[in-house]
Amino acid sequence: MPHLFYYLDYTVSVFVVYGRKVLLVDHKQLKRWLPVGGHIDPNEDPQTAALRETREESGLEVELIGARPPDGMPGTTPLTAPAYLDVHDIKGEHRHLGMIYFARASTDDVRLADAEHDGIRWFLEEELDDPAWGLMDSIQFYSKEALRRVGS
Repeated sequence: MPHLFYYLDYTVSVFVVYGRKVLLVDHKQLKRWLPVGGHIDPNEDPQTAALRETREESGLEVELIGARPPDGMPGTTPLTAPAYLDVHDIKGEHRHLGMIYFARASTDDVRLADAEHDGIRWFLEEELDDPAWGLMDSIQFYSKEALRRVGS
């Protein structure tokens, strides 16, 4: 999806965990390993965007992990809260307000979205610090946090 606003767009990133591994994709355009995710579409809530992006980019149906208010409040749709929020630079003055989700997968059988990514891979925690992968500090941090909070 193209940028909707000049200065700031709203995005979701989903750090999917299966067992003791976290899923990352090799982003074709950015040439770096990132979690699945993307822009929140107009009229879409962040939880729906997180589940959609995960399905589109990996083929996985996941369970989002996080606090959630109870059902049954008229006029209110409870949503799973992101684990973290951040604002990160994209290009020039453009930035993304990122909603960082952690999720649990019931399988490690993934599908590459080859239009967007050059690779898809499950990483063990000890691989996250390996300079050969060139992971940004933020990706290492969120990946380790996801493994700590979600891993079994």
